[in-house]
Amino acid sequence: MSKPNILLFGIDSLRADHMSVYGYPLNTTPHIARFAESATVFEHNFSPHIPTTSGYANMLTGMDCFGTQIVALRHKGELRPGVRTLQEMLKAEGYNTTCVGFHSPSARNFDTYIDFEGWGAGPDGYAHKAENCNAVALPELERLAADDKPFFLFLRHMDPHSPYLPPAPYDRTFYHGNEFDPANTSMDPVFTFKPFCDYFASWMPQGLTDAQYEVAQYDGAIAYMDACIQTILTALEKLGLAENTIVVFTSDHGETLYDHDCWFDHHGTYDNTLTVPMIIRYPGKMPAGKRVSGYSQLKDLVPTLLELAEITVPEQFDGRSLLPMACDQELTHETEIYFTECTWMRKHGWRTPEWKLIVSLEPDFHFKPAVELYNLLEDPEELHNLADCEPEVVAFLEGRMKAWIAQREQQSGLPNPMYNQPGWHGTPEIDYFTSSQQAYDTLHIGNPGDAARLQTRTQKP
Repeated sequence: MSKPNILLFGIDSLRADHMSVYGYPLNTTPHIARFAESATVFEHNFSPHIPTTSGYANMLTGMDCFGTQIVALRHKGELRPGVRTLQEMLKAEGYNTTCVGFHSPSARNFDTYIDFEGWGAGPDGYAHKAENCNAVALPELERLAADDKPFFLFLRHMDPHSPYLPPAPYDRTFYHGNEFDPANTSMDPVFTFKPFCDYFASWMPQGLTDAQYEVAQYDGAIAYMDACIQTILTALEKLGLAENTIVVFTSDHGETLYDHDCWFDHHGTYDNTLTVPMIIRYPGKMPAGKRVSGYSQLKDLVPTLLELAEITVPEQFDGRSLLPMACDQELTHETEIYFTECTWMRKHGWRTPEWKLIVSLEPDFHFKPAVELYNLLEDPEELHNLADCEPEVVAFLEGRMKAWIAQREQQSGLPNPMYNQPGWHGTPEIDYFTSSQQAYDTLHIGNPGDAARLQTRTQKP
């Protein structure tokens, strides 16, 4: 039997808790939910190194941030020498490899790169991101299917990434109020947040007052994407590929909507940003309709795919295969997680099933406290900072985090990259921020074009 094909939906900015397949009360992902009936769903999957550049690096290498040495959105240079990507490993095994919609250090050395318009609105004022993706992905799927080689097709859907502009009827599917109600002032802090206000004004409706309207646009974008993705899944069936193709749904990070004053973006190391889907289908190898309650991370994907494809490589991964968890041979992978952010703020922290510690490495532009502590069992939305009243817990968790960092530095022979990121914010004349006011006055994003350049860098393979 030939090696299995691999179809990886690496969806940008998709938070698991806004997917109906993960229990969200609104039916945002009916097609993915139906797909999941024949797949394995990992219920507590984390992208611990935020944002895009580092998240995809974990996804495509099987390494954590010590292994990749990537933590910043504006990462300078290439992936660390000696680290091979999934596509490079698969090419060595005779795979055709195609990447749709992604350029980043970890996207190097695909055979084929195809772009699509995944950012701004079309002439009708809506963003047809997933349809644009389908327009190039479906012909490429047919081309790959016609070859006698197995393939790896990576699709970076952009619909949950701002700007949220889903086409009708999805723009009103989850909203039935008056988004311009003058009595509603929930958008006031959003439109007065200096670093992002120009960006928001470039795509949010003029006169918008209700923040729940934008939350509904995010949900609508997911539902619209879900419907378009079904077209790809149907094509896979029609081409006779479904039985011998590993299909994965995951994301580089979640999204902040109206949470924690980190409006409509993906910064902040709260769980809405760290938790992402992981759904894997491979008939006969991955249990159908199985839900796994243990902990997993993006770094676990590559070793999982290689084991499923029965490919042996010399690499020693930081992640571990998820098959033992899926087959009830293991309960969980690490339950304590080191997480980082180097997007608009530079922070790291330590998460256990009960506690979350967030430590700022320099002042942030939201004027948040330097240390945050949350009891995840009593306060899962992370609303009540207990750092001042639980100093012993802070000290204990900080000790666990520092011990882990020292262990990983020793194991990898490399420093923690979070400690060596001057200019991570894209302002060459400032190495590190010395005050929140300086960060607030310096950082700015003006329009979707700026966002696209930040996400894709200027480099192309």
